[in-house]
Amino acid sequence: MAPVDAPEGVIRPIVFFDVNIGDHSAGRIKIELFSDITPKTAENFRQLCTGEHRVNSVPQGYKNATFHRIPQFMIQGGDFIRHDGTGTFSIYGAQFEDENFTIKHTGPGLLSMANSGPGTNGCQFFITTAPAEFLDGKHCVFGRVIDGLLTVRKIENVPTGTQNK
Repeated sequence: MAPVDAPEGVIRPIVFFDVNIGDHSAGRIKIELFSDITPKTAENFRQLCTGEHRVNSVPQGYKNATFHRIPQFMIQGGDFIRHDGTGTFSIYGAQFEDENFTIKHTGPGLLSMANSGPGTNGCQFFITTAPAEFLDGKHCVFGRVIDGLLTVRKIENVPTGTQNK
């Protein structure tokens, strides 16, 4: 199933990232969350975007996090725990189950959970820059870029070092 517009009367949350590359602003990525299709996954991401979820009164979330992988088919980020692609955290505990695989990885601009296998979703996510059907059934798509795909392309084209970091 391709990304769908929200049903009549449903208002989906919209979140954003202001992105810097080095010391320079690269732009804003605005994302619509599919809260009607993947409510648990969308809420985890929303709270980590806003810093609304707190541990010992300290906001937890994506502020100042980096994109740690920039391969040819997606940009991946969200590891605000270890900053190297190995950290995991969610508002539900360390990890949570895959919610569903209703939306497929049909093209650029889709927001999906990064994981290391079934039931290992946490804080890491990726945004596709091309179709990636081989990820269907393994990674939950839970949103789409509605503005800022050019910023995604800027991130995708940053030269990388070892292990695409």
